[in-house]
Amino acid sequence: MDKTTKLGIFMDHATANLISFPADNSTDKTIHCSFTHEAKEEALQRGESIMHTKEQGEKADYYRKLADTIRNYDEVLLFGPTEAKTELYDTFKHNHLFTGTKLEIMQADKMTANQQRAFVKEFFKDEED
Repeated sequence: MDKTTKLGIFMDHATANLISFPADNSTDKTIHCSFTHEAKEEALQRGESIMHTKEQGEKADYYRKLADTIRNYDEVLLFGPTEAKTELYDTFKHNHLFTGTKLEIMQADKMTANQQRAFVKEFFKDEED
């Protein structure tokens, strides 16, 4: 896939909302981490070390899906209220496949979907000026 647009990703440890720029709601999507509260409870019943192993595996899969998406863009904004965005960046920062991708990380409060879209639009609009 050719790199064609810019992407904003509003994320925490459970969910990532992918917002394309210029706005194209048909390409926006959400990626979920499959390590839910229910999965945590189930794994915890079998032992704490099993729970941590399962959590690490599910989180790695979640970050891998996001990294595979990020590779297809020239510019990406990672933003959100937790440290998940930095953890994601740390998983691929030394990978040569991402050397052509400009990446920004910004702290942000919880936002509605409309606020997320407006944040991405404002961020990339300011860059074009």
